[in-house]
Amino acid sequence: MEKENPSNDTFMGRTFSDLSTGDDSSAFSDCNSDRSGEFPTASNQSRRLLIACATDNSDELIRQLVSDLESCSIEEQKQAAMEIRLLAKNKSENRIKIAKAGAVKPLVSLLSSSDLQLQEYGVTAILNLSLCDENKELIASSGAIKPLVRGLRTGTPTAKENAACALLRLSQVEENKVAIGRSGAIPLLVNLLESGGFRGKKDASTALYSLCSVKENKIRAVNAGIMKPLVELMADFSSNMVDKSAYVLSVMVSVAEAKTALVEEGGIPVLVEIIEVGSQRQKEIAVAILLQICEESVTYRTMVAREGAIPPLVALTQSGTNRAKQKALSVILLVSLTDTASLFSSVLFFSSPVGDPWQATWHGAFEKYSPISMAVFRFGLEEVNDVKPRHLPFSQVGRDGFWPLAETLIELLRQPRSGNAAAKASDVSE
Repeated sequence: MEKENPSNDTFMGRTFSDLSTGDDSSAFSDCNSDRSGEFPTASNQSRRLLIACATDNSDELIRQLVSDLESCSIEEQKQAAMEIRLLAKNKSENRIKIAKAGAVKPLVSLLSSSDLQLQEYGVTAILNLSLCDENKELIASSGAIKPLVRGLRTGTPTAKENAACALLRLSQVEENKVAIGRSGAIPLLVNLLESGGFRGKKDASTALYSLCSVKENKIRAVNAGIMKPLVELMADFSSNMVDKSAYVLSVMVSVAEAKTALVEEGGIPVLVEIIEVGSQRQKEIAVAILLQICEESVTYRTMVAREGAIPPLVALTQSGTNRAKQKALSVILLVSLTDTASLFSSVLFFSSPVGDPWQATWHGAFEKYSPISMAVFRFGLEEVNDVKPRHLPFSQVGRDGFWPLAETLIELLRQPRSGNAAAKASDVSE
């Protein structure tokens, strides 16, 4: 299994330093267990469950319910699955008891039922059992993945949402990611992301975020058309899905196929708009994605410049988080080295002689600042070697990265003009 780890951000116990958006819980909450009130329960049934839970005498009840799961009566199976779902939802220790009592295999059998309500009850019970880490391996080894995918394909709306959540839980065991992808789950999750209700979109995006840490699942998602709903959701600030969609995109764009699909679906102007008007979290995710797009393609850098990205990027170097400032400057450097017109249009001047090196000022004094900036970029080799000989020449920047170059350019721009640099600046301005 080829697992990519291009960044170090944090979500569901994993670390993501590239985005570093702080608390991701508001952007990506784990799938909850089933919704309260989802199943109607008669008062005597509720009372029986509450008494069993309150007195810790639930073992006998659990054994009886497991037996009823294999009844010849569909109604008895439904009742047993519903009560197991409630026990697993209300007490975490019951999840282990239920699994140890042998409930998993008969519940997995219910997932393939042609009775949609019985299938839904089985999916929801499996979801609640999967909330316990100790049960995930047992559920997967009992053959639950393919039946859960069937629920994702043919189930009720609630069954589809809960199947997506259950697959997310199982995907938290690393070796299950490929098995889930190969079972046909990815296109169905993409479909749920595109056409489901809000809860379905949220559950699908969370599952896709986890599954697409594996390269082959990224390719599957691209082939299933994931970019269209991701771009549409990011463009719709009223959807409450901008953050979630952007996080999914951030793990996708490490593969070339995803970059191509993103650009074809009009993703660059959407990312630029987010950098311009989004929240701090959204801006940081968007600029991280934009940087990944620009790092490997001159064509994409030119497109970014033509979409008017430089002004909001410069603004981000002034007001964004520290990581957003760094990434914004990286994009500016990449675009400027590719498209000289964008450097002139930016009129970027690093003004502070001391302090935060990412503190940039947007100036209207085009004639005063742009020519010397252009001189540094165009004739930088001699000037770079004069100021910091340890830094590599421009021909090696692509191999060794832009940060040594960025530090040198900032220092050069803060120094008084030398005669040589001034002459070169004059040549450029002419």
